[in-house]
Amino acid sequence: MSGSFSPCVVFTQMWLTLLVVNSFLSSSEAAQQSVVSLQPPWTTFFRGEVVTLTCYRFGFSVPQKTKWYQKRKTVKQTPGALVIKAHTLKVHESGEYWCQADSLLPSMHVNVEFSEDFLVLQAPPAVFEGDSVVLRCYAKKGIEAETLTFYKDGKALTLHPQSSEFYIHRANLKDNGQYKCTSKKKWSFGSLYTSNTVVVQVQELFPRPVLRARPSHPIDGSPVTLTCQTQLSAQKSDARLQFCFFRNLQLLGSGCSRSSEFHIPAIWTEESKRYQCKAETVNSQVSKQSTAFIIPVQRASARFQTHIIPASKLVFEGQLLLLNCSVKGVPGPLKFSWYKKDMLNKETKILKSSNAEFKISQVNISDAGEYYCEANNSRRSFVSRAFPITIKVPVSQPVLTLSTGKTQALEGDLMTLHCQSQRGSPCILYEFFYENVSLGNSSILSGGGAYFNFSMSTERSGNYYCTADNGLGAQCSEAIRISIFDMTKNRSVPMAAGITVGLLIMAVGVFLFYCWFSRKAGGKPTSDDSRNPSDSEPQEPTYYNVPACIELQPVYSNEPEENVIYTEVRRTQPRQKHADQESESPRSRCQMAEKK
Repeated sequence: MSGSFSPCVVFTQMWLTLLVVNSFLSSSEAAQQSVVSLQPPWTTFFRGEVVTLTCYRFGFSVPQKTKWYQKRKTVKQTPGALVIKAHTLKVHESGEYWCQADSLLPSMHVNVEFSEDFLVLQAPPAVFEGDSVVLRCYAKKGIEAETLTFYKDGKALTLHPQSSEFYIHRANLKDNGQYKCTSKKKWSFGSLYTSNTVVVQVQELFPRPVLRARPSHPIDGSPVTLTCQTQLSAQKSDARLQFCFFRNLQLLGSGCSRSSEFHIPAIWTEESKRYQCKAETVNSQVSKQSTAFIIPVQRASARFQTHIIPASKLVFEGQLLLLNCSVKGVPGPLKFSWYKKDMLNKETKILKSSNAEFKISQVNISDAGEYYCEANNSRRSFVSRAFPITIKVPVSQPVLTLSTGKTQALEGDLMTLHCQSQRGSPCILYEFFYENVSLGNSSILSGGGAYFNFSMSTERSGNYYCTADNGLGAQCSEAIRISIFDMTKNRSVPMAAGITVGLLIMAVGVFLFYCWFSRKAGGKPTSDDSRNPSDSEPQEPTYYNVPACIELQPVYSNEPEENVIYTEVRRTQPRQKHADQESESPRSRCQMAEKK
């Protein structure tokens, strides 16, 4: 009979329709399909029987609004159909039916066949992997079958014991094929009834899962969410699945769960390995695993921002210094450490805390250097670029010293002046002065002070001082007076004294000789007490006074080896400085700066 094979064609079309819809759903998670079910759960009946179709939302929930269709027309009250409820439909006429629940996608098409044959093979509208399937060989009333035989792809199947139902446990791809049954009439020779042919095509309960990571290119140390994506068939949307996640075949977490997502708090580059997920039914009858997926973890690129108060990075001694460090592109929580490099490139760790701010209430010269911050998230350390902090300290009063320590020198001696301020930030400009006249200057970047050398001469005698200036105000040293040490003048003084003593001795000798000669001649000495002073001639007293400033004549000797010695005593007057020159001198400017 030609009509005996129509259920085979109908079932194949239904399977193809469901497969297309499932493929569409796999590509879009948001798309959900309506579900249609049959009661009894067959697609082939005898004429005169009735089947009830029910429409559900995805997941078998009752919709609020339902549309029924037969051959692409909306079913209202048509012959052969009776609407019982909005989501149910009783049918006793052959045809192709489907429904739409609310605004979901339409359900699969169900081909219901009402046969006039004596024997039919009844099968469910769809078979999914893992299902327990029943194929029923159903004879018309009034026909008593003696023997029933099931066939798959033309080969008889042996049943123990013989039954009108054929069971498929945990359906899989091996169960695909064409099924039919035959019945031999009781007490009849050669009377054999053959059913319609049913094609069983086992469908996927859900497609092979696909593992995805969000974000797809995570940064080192950032959180990642793994999603095991799959979609149950609408006809089996009430099935329960559980999910497991693996890294290098090692189970992650505490095991499988109903959630299709797994959260990794922090993923690192060394964990950029093979990840997989598995979806399975709760009873583990159907289990599928995704392909291996390597998550490309990128190295974190820290973007530092540093804020400095004052913004000029030039801080005066005693001021507030505030440093703040912020990082972008690095997952937290973060701990910050501050480091400082001094002028000798020596590194010092300053502070470690969860706070990115570092403060010095009153800076001093030792706080100068290069600062940078370090951010640490327990697995990685990120270092900012170093930035210099300059501390400006005014110079202290410089001290001027002589290398010899003596303020008198011989003609032609090499003199070295040393000027140094004990405090003051570089660069310090040192300048040397002689009687308010600049002798030269020198800029010094580090400590030690500056030096000035000159050859001593008579014209160089006088007052010397120096100044120090680093741009925050000049400071002057105390003045030092340096004089010439003249060997000629210093030797004439004792010589003059010796000549004077010699002359006095000669005068005394002449006087004594005179007294002796007078006595020898018979006269009385002038010192006789008997002589009346009134009778004597008045005499001028003899004085041997040395002038305050005399010019001595040369003394000659009979010996040619002796040198001629000249002695000259001069009276020097102190120098007079003009008042205007004194007021405009560098030293006066230093004094004015000190007063300010």
